[in-house]
Amino acid sequence: MKKETILFVAIALAAGILIGVVVTNFQKDSPASAPAAVPVSAPVVNQQQQTTLLEDIVAREPENFNAWIRLGHSFFDSDQPMKAIEAYARALELNGNDPDILTDQGVMYRRVGWFDKAINNFEKANHIDKNHQQSLYNLGIVYRYDLQNFDQAILAWERFMALNPASSAAARVQSELEFMRKRVQTPE
Repeated sequence: MKKETILFVAIALAAGILIGVVVTNFQKDSPASAPAAVPVSAPVVNQQQQTTLLEDIVAREPENFNAWIRLGHSFFDSDQPMKAIEAYARALELNGNDPDILTDQGVMYRRVGWFDKAINNFEKANHIDKNHQQSLYNLGIVYRYDLQNFDQAILAWERFMALNPASSAAARVQSELEFMRKRVQTPE
C-alpha cells in the first residue's frame, strides 16, 4: 500500500471518530424527549399503592372529602364495590349534595344487586341536578336490564335524550327506546 493511501485512510478514520464524538456530545447536551405513551410528569403508581395511601390519609384526616372520593374511585376501579360504597358513604356524610358521588355509589349498589338503593341514588342525583345525564342514563340501565321495568326505563331515557340527543350514548339509548316501546305496546 502506498504511503499516501495509508495517510488518507488514517485521516478519514480520525475524522470519522471526531465527527462521532461531536455528534454524541451534542445529543447528550440536547434535552431528551419523553416517550409519547408515558407522560413525564405522571409518576407510575399501582392501584394497591394508591389505595393504601388514600386509606392512610382518611385515617389521619377523616373529614377529608376529596380523599374519601378518591378512595371510593380507587375501590370502584379495582372492582371492590362494598368498599367503594362505604367510602362514598363517608364522602356523602361530608357533602350529601354531590350528584356525581351519588351516581358512582349507585353504580356500586347496582353491582352488588341492591337495585332499590341504586335507583334511590340516581333519582336523588337527578333531583339535585336536573341536567345530570349520567344519573338518568344509569337509572334507565337498572330499570331496563335489572328490573325489566320498561315503562320506568322509557321515562328515564326519554329525559336523558331530552337533555342531550347528540351524546355518545344517544344512538344506543334511542335503539333501546324503540325496542321497549314496541314491547310495551305489544306484550308477548
